[in-house]
Amino acid sequence: MNIQSKSTKLTLMGMFAAIIFVLAFTPIGYIQLPFIKATIIHIPVIIGAILLGPKCGGVLGFLFGVTSLINNTMTPAISSFVFSPLIPMPATDHGSPLALIVCFVPRILVGIFPWFVYKGLKKMCGNKLDIVCLTISGVVGSLTNTLLVMHLIFFFFKDSYAAVRNVALDAVYKVILGIIAANGIPEAIVAGIFTAAICIPLKIVLQKQ
Repeated sequence: MNIQSKSTKLTLMGMFAAIIFVLAFTPIGYIQLPFIKATIIHIPVIIGAILLGPKCGGVLGFLFGVTSLINNTMTPAISSFVFSPLIPMPATDHGSPLALIVCFVPRILVGIFPWFVYKGLKKMCGNKLDIVCLTISGVVGSLTNTLLVMHLIFFFFKDSYAAVRNVALDAVYKVILGIIAANGIPEAIVAGIFTAAICIPLKIVLQKQ
């Protein structure tokens, strides 16, 4: 869908940005698990990307990263050092600037990839399978966040992550895969359902306008 009106884009951008910040700073957006914070904040980013395009989606993804940085800095979990350079790594008195890559790059891409996936699927499937295209795009957007975040943690913070999880270095990737399966797959399913359920009525309203 191509929204040409600048005022409509700005209005929707403001709405999605507000939803991101509301989710981020209430218990709804981040779910505290023993070693990481699960999130549903990627959902408005995905929807914004599909409706507004990759540029607006990238901005929303950046805002997602900002909320993650603030949240992990102000209310840190045991592994918040992978998202905030202000949180010391285990057995050190300093954080790592690489945390900014983990915090921002996957979230920005969450606002970019779904648009391209949706456009590609629409060309192949047409309007009759729009709900399927939206669902798959939502799943891809969610998995973009999970897969990139967890693999960047593995490549940048393998030793420190092993220390906080109290596992051997050669077992870290198994732990990563376990988190992807336990958290990432349910998050992706939820994102796919919500993306289709919200985008379809929004598209109808916008097309009428």
